[in-house]
Amino acid sequence: MVGTAYEAVRAPDHKFANFPERHSYLIDPSGTIRKAYDVTDLAGHGDEVLKDLAALKA
Repeated sequence: MVGTAYEAVRAPDHKFANFPERHSYLIDPSGTIRKAYDVTDLAGHGDEVLKDLAALKA
């Protein structure tokens, strides 16, 4: 299961156990995960990822 591989599965007794946790990953061209994000701030998440991507390109 993809959710298990990316550690996005909630505990069976969690209120929202049927829904995965919200995570995103910055993955480089070779397929290496460079940064993992627990997405809690939806409004600022995109900006954070773009900033980290720019830092990786530098």
